[in-house]
Amino acid sequence: MQTSTAERETDAPTLNPALREFWLTPARERILYGGRSSSKSWDAAGFAIFLATQCRIRVLCARQFQNRIAESVYTLLKIQIERFGLRHEFVITENSIKHRFTGAEFMFYGLWRHIDEIKSLEGIDICWIEEAHNLTAEQWEILEPTLRGESSQFWVIFNPRLATDFVYRKFVTGTPSTVISGKIKGVVGGTIKRLINYDENPFLSDTILKVIAKKRAEDEAEYRHIYLGEPREDDDSVIIKRSWIKAAIDAHKKLGIEPSGRRRVGFDVADSGEDLCATVAAHGFLATHCDEWKAREDELLKSAGRAHALARELGAEIDFDSIGVGAFAGAHFKALNDEHGAGITYRGFNAGGAVLNPGDRVDPNDPKSPTNKDFYANLKAQTWWEVARRFRNTFNAVEKGETFADTDLIAISSDMENLDSIIDELATPRKDVDNAGRSKVESKKDLAKRDIPSPNKADAFVMAFAPVEAVAPVQMFLSKSARMKLKGNR
Repeated sequence: MQTSTAERETDAPTLNPALREFWLTPARERILYGGRSSSKSWDAAGFAIFLATQCRIRVLCARQFQNRIAESVYTLLKIQIERFGLRHEFVITENSIKHRFTGAEFMFYGLWRHIDEIKSLEGIDICWIEEAHNLTAEQWEILEPTLRGESSQFWVIFNPRLATDFVYRKFVTGTPSTVISGKIKGVVGGTIKRLINYDENPFLSDTILKVIAKKRAEDEAEYRHIYLGEPREDDDSVIIKRSWIKAAIDAHKKLGIEPSGRRRVGFDVADSGEDLCATVAAHGFLATHCDEWKAREDELLKSAGRAHALARELGAEIDFDSIGVGAFAGAHFKALNDEHGAGITYRGFNAGGAVLNPGDRVDPNDPKSPTNKDFYANLKAQTWWEVARRFRNTFNAVEKGETFADTDLIAISSDMENLDSIIDELATPRKDVDNAGRSKVESKKDLAKRDIPSPNKADAFVMAFAPVEAVAPVQMFLSKSARMKLKGNR
């Protein structure tokens, strides 16, 4: 369970008074989250038992992984029944709990293995999702319409894990907040959310309070995550840490550096289905613009025109995804250059292509470090790792006062569109390896398994900061008029 056994050391059969308003406020979705030892799960069990004694309800108790009944909230419900002196009112079998008089019943399912079975269940009044930080977007899309009753509701209870988890983005950061009775809650479209921590739990023993105090003294960050319910910003398995990205917001202002040099537009081309097109513009080390739009495969010319117009407006070059549908973008850019009499330079970025400078060491200062060709599986991996390196440098410059050339940094303007989502996308892809043990970026297919859509804006961002090859290969992409103009300027 999420809470300490110390929380049930009191013999008083009461619920947490701090949550009274939370349970009594009408809502379709009740989101209860926070740190350990806060009474979340115990209170949910107690209130569920109370409801079962009052009316005939069907409660679906779900969690992501449940290989046996002991892993569910079954035991928690049994304990609360005993605490409230209601054992004689319930029929408790090895895998079910029913009220003798109201007919209320509790069912226990694991989402991972039984989501299709749950989809066909009828007459569910309450779906209690325990340890909901593991809930996926796909599962929610199935669960939400499963509860069709007029007063049916979801109880989503969890300790926040990562700020990028679906349930946290969906129900916490994605739900506006308001102040009710001095507590921060959100009541929007039938949704109520409540953050509760150990300091609002009146049932804690001195022992657990000492444990919490010790953790705070040892590691403040860990204490805030475990006991104050603050999600981790960083996942060590990702390529670019969220804290690095957040440090880069307006880093040019924090460090007093003005952007200069090449202007570029990264253009990620939508392949098919629900995929989206995206552009990110950068001036030197500063990302300034972000755009995303829906376009079909047969609308590539229109999308190329949108990217080309941005490049003309900013006086920028274009780096575009040249795999799949994007392979035809170069021809459109050539035509657009001729149509507008423009000299926009455009380069195809082949994510699966060979790495640059294959014989160079990954760490130039370490002669024992592997070479680029031995460390990176492809150009995409090399580029993502390079962008991660620059983000890390920015973090160290902003937070630790270290000094770097601006070409080794990345800043993001706080005025940039879609800022929240681009932070999420950049901090999502995980490190992976190919069969030869070389580093690569988590594939879109693997992201989809985690119910994460294609990071179009992040891919466009990375292309805007990708290493640029020598000028010679670029000339083949210039229009005839642009090549003549370039030749005349030499």
